[in-house]
Amino acid sequence: MDLRETYNRIAENWHTDHSSDDWWKEGTNAFIALLPPQSSILDVGCGSGVKSKYLIDHECKVTGIDISDKLLEIAKRTVPEGEFRELSMTDLDSLAETFDGVFAQASLLHIPKKDAGGVVKKMAERLLPGGFLYIAVKEKRDDKPDEEIVTEHDYGYDYERFFSYFTIAEIEQYMTNAGLQIITSLRNPSPSGKTVWLQIIGKK
Repeated sequence: MDLRETYNRIAENWHTDHSSDDWWKEGTNAFIALLPPQSSILDVGCGSGVKSKYLIDHECKVTGIDISDKLLEIAKRTVPEGEFRELSMTDLDSLAETFDGVFAQASLLHIPKKDAGGVVKKMAERLLPGGFLYIAVKEKRDDKPDEEIVTEHDYGYDYERFFSYFTIAEIEQYMTNAGLQIITSLRNPSPSGKTVWLQIIGKK
């Protein structure tokens, strides 16, 4: 299963489907409130740029990265004020820049749990001193495995994606191991009730 290929295939449908989500606003607003106007933000796994636009609309300067060139095409088309690059979050150490904030919403959940702590460390390394890291992932449920490949049929055809699921304690531990202080931890059920989203913010 190739995640880049999957997101390239579903890009337009995924963008339309997720444009009206709002479960993320409480945590994102808490993140924004910690930052001065015109803060530089690295949006990790920016997708089609929906959240990048939200951050820009709240006076942030955003650089978005994603592995899907098709999603990035949509981001560049719909959010011309942003800067977007094709890059995997596992290669964050190849970036020269540092940022006031790193925003990783619904992206770390595509990383195997054995690698997640290392990716969080790379995110923390891209922060300026005093900067903030925001991570949102799906909560692990008692009746679900830690990791799985999910086959979905939302858009009239089958496609597969890898997911890992976490507890708040796990994400907080990754952040603490990366030298960050935990600022905020939130649990937000999705409108469908099928998913509980965890939103955690740490400070460098």
